[in-house]
Amino acid sequence: MVLEGTPGPAALTLAPIAHAAGRIRLPGSKSISNRALLLAALSGERTELTGLLDADDTRVMIQALRTLGVAVDAAADAVTVAGCSGRFPRREATLFLGNAGTAMRPLTAVLAFAGGRYRLDGVARMRERPIGDLVEALNGLGARVRFEAREGFPPLLIEAADRASLDRVAIRADVSSQFLSGLLMTGPLIAPASGLRIEVEGALISEPYVQMTVALMARFGVTVAREGSQFVVPSAAYRSPGRFDVEGDASSASYFLALGALAGGPVRVEGAGTDSVQGDVAFAPLLQRFGAGVAIGPGWIEARRGTLAGVDADCTRIPDAAMTAAIVGLFAQGTTRLTGIGSWRVKETDRIAAMCAELSKLGATVRSGSDWIEVDGPCSLREAWIDTYDDHRMAMCFSLAAVGGVPVHIRDPDCVAKTFPGYFSELERLCRPDPR
Repeated sequence: MVLEGTPGPAALTLAPIAHAAGRIRLPGSKSISNRALLLAALSGERTELTGLLDADDTRVMIQALRTLGVAVDAAADAVTVAGCSGRFPRREATLFLGNAGTAMRPLTAVLAFAGGRYRLDGVARMRERPIGDLVEALNGLGARVRFEAREGFPPLLIEAADRASLDRVAIRADVSSQFLSGLLMTGPLIAPASGLRIEVEGALISEPYVQMTVALMARFGVTVAREGSQFVVPSAAYRSPGRFDVEGDASSASYFLALGALAGGPVRVEGAGTDSVQGDVAFAPLLQRFGAGVAIGPGWIEARRGTLAGVDADCTRIPDAAMTAAIVGLFAQGTTRLTGIGSWRVKETDRIAAMCAELSKLGATVRSGSDWIEVDGPCSLREAWIDTYDDHRMAMCFSLAAVGGVPVHIRDPDCVAKTFPGYFSELERLCRPDPR
């Protein structure tokens, strides 16, 4: 792997990958890490978090909690959070949350009734990522959250508000499940004695992430009931489990599992498996549908080469891993059609547009719509300079194109620091370059 200077951002050149095999210990799940950090802060005791992801998004959350007056001590093997029972010591603060949706959305919900004055902002792309449905629901409960610039988007100004007195609220979750997750996490702190009923209006996107939120709330002592389209949250205090072990990141696992399927394998990922609470472990059976050899057990998944054929898959439940599936489609016989990916358009970049543009550079035939993408394979790839749009997942999934026998140049490779700073080092360790 060679870092080159080119017009535009510096690029990392990946030589053609002839074979890949080995094991990798996954970094901690971003989604679990940021939820666990916040729930630990909302509890009344100290929590030791092990396996926590050390990357840009979690650093943003840790810094936000410290700015709010929460003591967070980071050591080499664990992070310890001294909970404040939801009563943040600092009642006025400005929080810069980068492009971390897993920090912006739940912190907005939790701070809405924290009795202080808070301003939440992020990078330019965060100002393009919608949050209006969450703010509407919070204001419906009596919060005082307003948009400082563009209606429906950060930056946000939160003014002190009384504790919610209503016992029900409706929210749309067809743009981001993080809206519902944020409302669920603040629910126990604002619910009346009878509990808070949250009604989901319309479709619920990325439902496994909501299930993850509910499971983590249970680990911190709060049980949420579900009744059809309603979630019932009790009035309760979060209780620390004392120690919480963060699972390996199942979204990151998808790149290495696809690598095993495309470059021989076996490649085994450790840290997520049959006992995972993450929806993206469902990438393993999807890869099996492509024709790869897949095995899975508690805490591990393994993939190896098979005869690949295109699939028609609804990826509503695994939108992040679906990007990896699109790359696998380059090497599969026939057409791969992925649906249920409308949320791609409001992620770190417009991923439908970005995927189409970069797949086309490689020589692929690609078609797309509002919530779907099709890739024809197998594709004879051509050398390409891949733009990553400051999106970590674009960089990681397109690195797999080097399996196609041509060099691939990844512009701005450092964007992987958002969730997986050591990604390219791990990729290199598992691969042997083609001697040609």
